Amino acid sequence: MNTHSPNIRPVIRQLDESAINRIAAGEVVERPASAVKELVENAIDAGARRIDIAQADGGKTLIRVADDGCGMTADELPLALSRHATSKIDGSDLLNIHSFGFRGEALPSLGAVGRLTITSRAEGAEAAEIAVAGGQMSGVKPAALNRGSVVALRDLFYATPARLKFMRTDRAEAQAIGDVIKRLAMAEPSVGFTLRDVTGGGDRVSFRADAQTGDLFDALRGRLGQVMGREFIENALAVDAEREGFRLTGYAALPTYSRGSSVAQYLFVNGRPVRDKLLIGALRGAYQDFLSRDRHPAAALFIDCDPHKVDVNVHPAKSEVRFRDPGLVRGLIVSALRHALAEAGHRASTTVAGATLGAMRPEPTAPRVYQMDRPSAGARAAAYQAQAPGFAELRDSWSARVETVVEPEEAPVQQTEALPLGAARGQVHENYIIAQTADGMVIVDQHAAHERLVYERLKRQMAENGVAAQALLIPEVVDLSSDDAGRLLAVADDLGRMGLTLEPFGGGAVAVRETPAILGDVNAKALVLDILDELSDQGASGLVQEKIEAILSRVACHGSIRSGRRMRGEEMNALLREMETTPHSGQCNHGRPTYVELKLADIERLFGRT
Repeated sequence: MNTHSPNIRPVIRQLDESAINRIAAGEVVERPASAVKELVENAIDAGARRIDIAQADGGKTLIRVADDGCGMTADELPLALSRHATSKIDGSDLLNIHSFGFRGEALPSLGAVGRLTITSRAEGAEAAEIAVAGGQMSGVKPAALNRGSVVALRDLFYATPARLKFMRTDRAEAQAIGDVIKRLAMAEPSVGFTLRDVTGGGDRVSFRADAQTGDLFDALRGRLGQVMGREFIENALAVDAEREGFRLTGYAALPTYSRGSSVAQYLFVNGRPVRDKLLIGALRGAYQDFLSRDRHPAAALFIDCDPHKVDVNVHPAKSEVRFRDPGLVRGLIVSALRHALAEAGHRASTTVAGATLGAMRPEPTAPRVYQMDRPSAGARAAAYQAQAPGFAELRDSWSARVETVVEPEEAPVQQTEALPLGAARGQVHENYIIAQTADGMVIVDQHAAHERLVYERLKRQMAENGVAAQALLIPEVVDLSSDDAGRLLAVADDLGRMGLTLEPFGGGAVAVRETPAILGDVNAKALVLDILDELSDQGASGLVQEKIEAILSRVACHGSIRSGRRMRGEEMNALLREMETTPHSGQCNHGRPTYVELKLADIERLFGRT
């Protein structure tokens, strides 16, 4: 019965085709950027090597996509506007999908809510055109076109005016369109993309990415440089790992090249851009030991696998996926990224030096009359060596004293300076070590650097000796549902290696018998419930490990060299040498840089010597 008309029995009706298409459009086309995504994906599936996209008023009044793909014949155009008609699958296997589109809903949905015109020409056939407005299709007529297809969508949502009220500003919609194009451009480096803004009759290029050539990493590196910028490429690490049929490739940035939000995270599955919380959680987990919670890593990662191992038919917009073995994928991402970060050693991002140089503003000077001759390398080394032990009268009374650096006689200055972090030359303000390298200088934050070194040492000891467990005098029993208890006990072995011992206690209850000793007095029930929430949300839990590593980080902070301590020359050099051999020493436990490297050319530029 109908609550508004309780005396009238509702009658089941068959909706007409127009209403069905408008309903489907609400799922597939949320905003102009969704329409651009569907049309550009169709162009890529058609084998296009060059795609030109034009938009006006944020895509509300015009979206036009032109490509040089295989095109369609006059007979195929009406079929292309029919629901669930597609050339990409035959319907026999919905898992074996190798194309972007496969549902056959995009074009009829767009034609139901806007004014859609398709002009296309297949090889060996004449060009033809068809139009549909508000679900009403016109006849096919001849047209003029060299090759490929041109799809123009005007007055989006004119047939559903209520949807227009939910549109954002033209600028916001145009930005969303640009983001969609950039993601697809990263997925297809061999395809050229041009995005134009033709609002008000203008023609302004908003984004352009020329087709890249070369092998997988060369082409991807070139395309990422076009989309994410040169700075990302300079501070990114190549990732290439494989495990049980899954391959992970791409680039991940150094922790010191982090962002205030997740806007620089791009994830792809079998070439398809996705926004999947499992993958985002795995990326976050890989960097959790190097970044504070308010910082986010930058990365472009590509997962390739057999299509049968992943379901892309989860959502009509195809932005979400479901893996058959999510734990395997998460483990691959975490282990591959941590391995790449470990191989980076003490490296820090180049943007740190750029920010340092930007903060230095030399005093304005009169026009230079002469250019001082640059001394030779031998004269410069001799001068540095003669000046290093000087300023003895300042050594005890001023923080910017220069400590005498005692070096082995058999090791000349040139060899010491050839080391990555150079040779210590002094300490200023009892916290910053000044070191001289072969082509510049390094400024080291002694407390932050030693904090990371102690932390890595503690983690290494914990990995070798295991996590000490503390038995509870009275085991704490936590009542759960049978499903939650089963989910928790399934990872009991992993939790046991971290010092948290769980046992079934009948029904849905579990008993906590041991907790990690390093955590001290811990609320076992709250800890178990937090782990359970993480398992439900991400399919895996690193909560216990995070808490243990947080304790180790605090221990490292208290056990490291404090700011304000005067260090001898041999101590400073020993710290530099240990940094060079310790992974992740380029950033402290919170993701801040531990040192800044300035090149001699940059320093000379500050003083106007170039």
